[in-house]
Amino acid sequence: MNKALFVTEKPSVAMDYVNLLKLKGTKRDGYIECDKAIFTWCVGHMVTMSYPQAYDDKLKSWSLETLPFLPHEYKYEVIPTVKKQFEVVKNLLLRQDVDTIYVCTDSGREGEYIYRLVDEMVGVNNKIKKRVWIDSQTEEEIKRGIREAKDLSAYDTLANSAYLRAKEDYLQGINFSRLLTLIYGRSLAKLLKEEKVVIAVGRVMSCVLAMIVDREREVKEFEKTVFHKVQGEFHTSEGDFTGEWKVQEKSRYFNSEKLYNDNGFLKREHSEELLNFVNSNKQNIEITNINKAKEKKKSTIAI
Repeated sequence: MNKALFVTEKPSVAMDYVNLLKLKGTKRDGYIECDKAIFTWCVGHMVTMSYPQAYDDKLKSWSLETLPFLPHEYKYEVIPTVKKQFEVVKNLLLRQDVDTIYVCTDSGREGEYIYRLVDEMVGVNNKIKKRVWIDSQTEEEIKRGIREAKDLSAYDTLANSAYLRAKEDYLQGINFSRLLTLIYGRSLAKLLKEEKVVIAVGRVMSCVLAMIVDREREVKEFEKTVFHKVQGEFHTSEGDFTGEWKVQEKSRYFNSEKLYNDNGFLKREHSEELLNFVNSNKQNIEITNINKAKEKKKSTIAI
């Protein structure tokens, strides 16, 4: 009897499918087998792009003469740490009694890429391939996703964009990391008193590093601004409280150059001007709304 194979992105999701579909199965090493279906999983990325030395052993040594590295065809390899699970998925994809494959990796570009790499590495042919695209892992949504699953080929454009993004990341990282390390590595190592330094460049890490540098500059260049708040003591039938003045749209100070933000004055004399005005025009006020909330703040020191 033929079976359907469901491939998820992680073990917990495979278990969710089995439980929410109310199936009984036998848990084996790397998959769960039921009467009419098999559920297995990737463990995140299981296939990655090969380093330059996989193309030519000479490229293992970094040299300006070998840059830029622009292969005509890209090589891929199984990540060693997940090779065991890759073999499990591979054997299931190629099982003779599996005629339909449901791709259940995360609904997005990266999830698509994770499965496509495995599919390409294994060489899965002559089987029906369906894509389960869901927004949540509820029983109703999973059943809908399986029922309305489209042919995997309907997502080829998404897969192509994932491959293109990965190649761009790869070329940027490989070439610029080597280039900057060869040019500035020795000087930086000397400055840091290290034997050697590798300058890593990447699409994501470079942006994050830039954010960190910008923030560090903001902190170093920060100039303190002295401003003066106005507070008042208020007495009510429910108790006393301290209130802080904040400018409102109808206030004569609204958008005034005298203000610092909307709750203080740049000069003490202007805050005293407001105090004098309030003290000379005392009146009862009406509390129109009270909001109470509890907040939890994490300790700034990890314990």
